Amino acid sequence: MAVETIEQRSTARKIAPRYKVLLHNDDFNSMEYVVQVLMQTVASITQPQAVSIMMEAHTNGIALVITCVQEHAEFYSETLNNNGLISTIEPDE
Repeated sequence: MAVETIEQRSTARKIAPRYKVLLHNDDFNSMEYVVQVLMQTVASITQPQAVSIMMEAHTNGIALVITCVQEHAEFYSETLNNNGLISTIEPDE
């Protein structure tokens, strides 16, 4: 009869893979609207952060909104898209 060690018995929790929510620049929405949608979609984003994200997307064509688990990333991206913004997700390497 084999003796189980504590390590074998305890279930190791795997860290869920993280995903980046990306905001793409568009020529349709006002800067103010983009800031409002960002703050409404991701509750943890402050107005200065939202302005910074919007300006980065405006200047560079793309900006990181948040990095989180896949389910949340999909929700945030879908919500941004449903509000007329352009958003995608990708794995955080």
